[in-house]
Amino acid sequence: MAGRTVRVSGIPPDLPPDRVADKLTIHFLRSRNGGGEIADVRVLPGPQPCALITFEALEVARRVLKTEGHVLSVGGKMYPLEVTAHVEELSPDQVEK
Repeated sequence: MAGRTVRVSGIPPDLPPDRVADKLTIHFLRSRNGGGEIADVRVLPGPQPCALITFEALEVARRVLKTEGHVLSVGGKMYPLEVTAHVEELSPDQVEK
């Protein structure tokens, strides 16, 4: 999974997480957005929700990160998205000694 997951912020907080997941899946499947096959979409709710999108291939995640101007269109409104590399935090028992 390392390197294949991106973090997406700028998600509208008033949308249900399942609708956000559907919209993000559609957006990041499109090749014009640098996207490709997706393994998993996890929406993390909160006052400033974000999503973790894991792609099938590392190259797709890299393309998505290089693509500028990701905008999510929902109900006629446009939401600029910020896409960054996701670095998974390791718990102390996962660190090799």
